[in-house]
Amino acid sequence: MMDITNVRPYGDTLGDGMVQLSFTLPVAFSGAAKEAARQLVSDMGLEEAAVVHAEAISDTFSYFVIYAKCKNTVDMTKIVVPEVTLEVLSKKEIDEFIQQKIQRKLNVVGACIESDAHTVGIDAIMNMKGFNGHKGLESYHEINAVNMGAQVECEELVRKASEMEADAILVSQVVTQKNIHITNLTKLADMLEAEGLRDKITLVVGGPRITHELAKELGYDAGFGPNTYAEHVASFLVQQYKNNMNILE
Repeated sequence: MMDITNVRPYGDTLGDGMVQLSFTLPVAFSGAAKEAARQLVSDMGLEEAAVVHAEAISDTFSYFVIYAKCKNTVDMTKIVVPEVTLEVLSKKEIDEFIQQKIQRKLNVVGACIESDAHTVGIDAIMNMKGFNGHKGLESYHEINAVNMGAQVECEELVRKASEMEADAILVSQVVTQKNIHITNLTKLADMLEAEGLRDKITLVVGGPRITHELAKELGYDAGFGPNTYAEHVASFLVQQYKNNMNILE
């Protein structure tokens, strides 16, 4: 049985510490560039660094793949990661709950905000076809789902949410260069607060670099990362509504 107090990366055999790194250096491809890549990895504290792939990607940039051994371990028993607490319900159960307990459709608006043009995430949650066999919120009979698409200004999203008396706003943030997602998400939360809407709306964010902990720090109700489907988000929304309204089973 694996000792979870002493976990090391796994490559060919348990506990061998093997890792694979890939990165680009802003130098022309050469033997010296390969050695520079190897030395950088060694300086990171990894052992037995070996360049297993190297190529020029332009006249002034080179790409490398390196294998190396990690000597460090981690104690999993000391790690605590805040996660969204919810019971994942089926599409049918969610529709039935809304119909029987809320007795009106839930209004949900979603968008990729500001400069973010990557709609894959928001489409997977919102659109009728969904993703990977999981239907999106548009397919739920008791949810009025409005997908505003990409590059939606925060002002526009807040205006739409107010207009449709939204119960929830879903935000997707894929672009994270220079932490632009932090700026965008903070702007939206601040605007909702200023408009007096924050306490009336469940605010959810999702994306590849989003965690529940980060979402809570930014003033959101929940944050979802990869492998999230519409039923996860919808389950959270109805359970959040139930908790806010103190609905009894």
